Amino acid sequence: MPASMDLAAHIRNVPDFPKPGIQFKDITSLLLVPDAFAHVIDTFKARYTAQPIDAIVGIDARGFIFGSALSYAMHLPFVPARKHGKLPGKTIEESFELEYGTDRVAIHDDALHAGQRVLILDDLLATGGTALAVARLIQRLGAEVVEAAFVVELPPLNGRKKLEGIPVHSLVEFMVD
Repeated sequence: MPASMDLAAHIRNVPDFPKPGIQFKDITSLLLVPDAFAHVIDTFKARYTAQPIDAIVGIDARGFIFGSALSYAMHLPFVPARKHGKLPGKTIEESFELEYGTDRVAIHDDALHAGQRVLILDDLLATGGTALAVARLIQRLGAEVVEAAFVVELPPLNGRKKLEGIPVHSLVEFMVD
């Protein structure tokens, strides 16, 4: 297992983004510190290497950063779950609620196959709506969600509760201000 690192020290808080009252946890400051970024990928790799995982689904957009790096490190396929209208070709979509609105997420209808074991990876778990929509897409394609993993979790927003039945793992927890 990788040595411990205070990842929270590398995550910037941006008040009132994207709207007043939201305390946005910005991982782009973590990406500016190569050792911190490497620590995130190494920690996830250590956790998932021994598990039978067939693909990693990264959630648009910051989940792409961590998901694609982990896919490369583990030599696994990377599947992007994108916002509505961003993927070319045939897709399936699922609607979801954000803490500050609604949206839809899509994946290619041939990205996963029945019986595949999939890890969902994103930068942040807040209310869980986005991750739940992605899990539903994965399940609609006949694949199984092994776990949903996040760099940051905001426990007061109860995202884990919305993902009930799906194991959840996060590296850093912040209490909402």
